[in-house]
Amino acid sequence: MDLTLATPVQYVPRVGPARAKLLKKLGVETVRDLLYYIPFRYDDFSLVSPIARVQAGETVTISGTVTAFHNAYTKSGKKMQEVKVNDASGVIDVIWFNQPFLARVLPTGTNVRLAGKIDWFGHKLVLSSPSYEVTGRDPVNHESLHTGRLVPVYPETAGLTSKWLRGRIAFVLETTMHQLIDAIPESIQSDHHLVPLPHAIQSVHFPDTLKQAEMARQRLAFDELFFLQLRAWHERRIWEQTKKSYPFNIDQSKVSIILASLPFSLTDDQHRAIQEILNDLTRSFPMNRLLEGDVGSGKTVVAMVAMYLAHLNGLQSVLMAPTQILAEQHYATIKGFLEPFDISVSLITGNRSTNQESGIRVKPQQMSHDSKFVIPDSSILIGTHALLSKKIKYQRLGLVVIDEQQRFGVEQRSTLEDLSKRGKTPHLLTMTATPIPRTIARTIMGNLDLSVLATIPDGRKKIKTWVVPNEKREKSYPWITAHINQTGGQVFVICPLIDQSETLLAVKSAKAEYERLCSLFPGYSLGLLHGRMKPKEKNDVLDRFRRGEIHILVATPVVEVGIDIPNATIMIIEASERFGLSQLHQLRGRVGRADLQSYCLLFTQQVEELTLTRLKAMETTHSGPLLAEIDLQLRGPGELFGTRQHGIVDLHIAHWTDSTLIAEAGVSVKELVTRDPTLTRFPLLRQKLEESTIDETIAD
Repeated sequence: MDLTLATPVQYVPRVGPARAKLLKKLGVETVRDLLYYIPFRYDDFSLVSPIARVQAGETVTISGTVTAFHNAYTKSGKKMQEVKVNDASGVIDVIWFNQPFLARVLPTGTNVRLAGKIDWFGHKLVLSSPSYEVTGRDPVNHESLHTGRLVPVYPETAGLTSKWLRGRIAFVLETTMHQLIDAIPESIQSDHHLVPLPHAIQSVHFPDTLKQAEMARQRLAFDELFFLQLRAWHERRIWEQTKKSYPFNIDQSKVSIILASLPFSLTDDQHRAIQEILNDLTRSFPMNRLLEGDVGSGKTVVAMVAMYLAHLNGLQSVLMAPTQILAEQHYATIKGFLEPFDISVSLITGNRSTNQESGIRVKPQQMSHDSKFVIPDSSILIGTHALLSKKIKYQRLGLVVIDEQQRFGVEQRSTLEDLSKRGKTPHLLTMTATPIPRTIARTIMGNLDLSVLATIPDGRKKIKTWVVPNEKREKSYPWITAHINQTGGQVFVICPLIDQSETLLAVKSAKAEYERLCSLFPGYSLGLLHGRMKPKEKNDVLDRFRRGEIHILVATPVVEVGIDIPNATIMIIEASERFGLSQLHQLRGRVGRADLQSYCLLFTQQVEELTLTRLKAMETTHSGPLLAEIDLQLRGPGELFGTRQHGIVDLHIAHWTDSTLIAEAGVSVKELVTRDPTLTRFPLLRQKLEESTIDETIAD
């Protein structure tokens, strides 16, 4: 069959269904994917040498004929294949270990090219475990894929080698590359000195020089970042032009009254975020804003103001939290803020423990029932996933607030948006304490607006943070005891695992650490909290901790989201090297919630310099976005907590650390859409945006 870029990869010769399954593990499903599956490094086999001139330590390619092949054994009993290869200048021994199949591949008389390192073996020079390719009658003029050049090396999976991948990629380059369409306008290519797309694809796989490979990679990385940002702009434009919402009437005097009623003063960042949200709410298309702020920065009160305004406009609003604990906490906080204004606030959670037909629990029971639906009468509803139930019938849903939005799937978020009737889409405010690196926030998330709460409310003290190596661990326990006795503060101890792992014996588990600490602190009350406990058990433990009945709470990272214990002043994190800096920062934010001096101890058994350098960033840096930026530099985007759920895609070619290239691509997108918002003059770009998903767009 004739191959196209969209052809499933199994139809490429020598692939088939079995290898197609293996390729799928690598993210390769089509011919296009195979073309864009780029190498992560190159072996330099470009030095082609006559056999007589090779020297120890050189990495070379030689061409010759097999004159002898035999199997032998080393002194240690390892099976060895020894081949003699000669050319016009001389002969050399070539050795492999445990490769008996080579007897069939390289029989005497075979013309072959070999590439590898020249080493001493005993008293003679040998070519050790080289790459090879059979060349036919003319080894000198043979067009090589695996020797005599810069040879691409690809990420592999069991059953697929780089050598096999090179062969299949070379085939599809030859048969389908002419089908590639370069949608980037020529003016942009010229401005950024980009090589043509077909040349880039060819050169990234089989470059003549490393500079050529780098220029090819630069072109493909630019394309990826350009289309990603263009897609974000396109999605934003569709959102603004096709979605209709309820434009709010903003009564600034009412806003001033509710802000004046609060028992604290707002930060400048909170005032700025509220004003940005108010501006969004007056428009006829729905708000799509992300509110990012460190733990304790005051996101909830900002959301409360928006929900209060929805109430004033005769609309319902909902706040969805990822856990029942957090939902109940939000309910208590917002109800407390709004009680003086006689505004009804309801808590909606799952209700497996009662016999209500709806399976929904509403607190208080302010609702109407018919045979099929729960119809809450409150204008402000706070809850968990239960808010998504089709059994709840909303009345003029005008605002949706989603807390820790990365913990909900895209489908769940869409379901909540779709619950509004009458063809209206509710305004959407999503909140997160997960720090997003500025590099990412400024560019890739261009389809939504961003408000950042960077300052902590007055009265909060910076949390003193120390990295505690294993040899200093025991000295910390008397200090903890003295701190509890002197201040009455409480302690979190975070362990990465619930149970002890057979493969991770050095990593503390919550259950084992709980037992150990019970013996270390016999005069104190300890509690245990982890994700396998039933909701009622979790609530009971947290209530006891909140009332001060538990001095030390041993927990898994389940406490990371939203739990507010003002009297907790010490956070101990076991195996801290296993967490990203963003997650450590969120865990640290569980203490320091009041005006008491708080502390965070990062226990680690690691002694590697890079690990300790990363952890020590926590001692001096208290900004979530800055810590996320450091993690991005040191660990890469795959280690950032929650980025995938935020809708931040994995980059295949570019890197999130390519800040200059990200900025250049972003400027090009902005200039392009400013001149031609409908892309009328760029039909290829327009077609790509209308027909493809983000992943397909990146691949093109």
